[in-house]
Amino acid sequence: MTDDPNKRGEERVTINKEFESFDAFIQEYVTNISRTGVFIKSQTPLAIGTRVNLRFTVIMDDIETIEGIGEVVRVEEDPQGMGVVFRELSGYSKDLIDKLLTRC
Repeated sequence: MTDDPNKRGEERVTINKEFESFDAFIQEYVTNISRTGVFIKSQTPLAIGTRVNLRFTVIMDDIETIEGIGEVVRVEEDPQGMGVVFRELSGYSKDLIDKLLTRC
């Protein structure tokens, strides 16, 4: 058996990659970031248990990109969106989140 999730038939959805338009940005964006996850406002939240490829930017001294893999753990109606727990983040992305949270 392999550790590669794509070889296990586990489908991942990519969210918050580079937005093609302003409308796409308005429909889906990251809010409420913590060390363990994020809330993503979305008009079409994904089902609980869905694995997602995360890629979103934060503004610090420069624009930085946080990338990793998450899993939808809750879906909310007001505001409409989904809670995503981080399952895998690079060390660089973890450091960015720590820096972001200690600046507030």
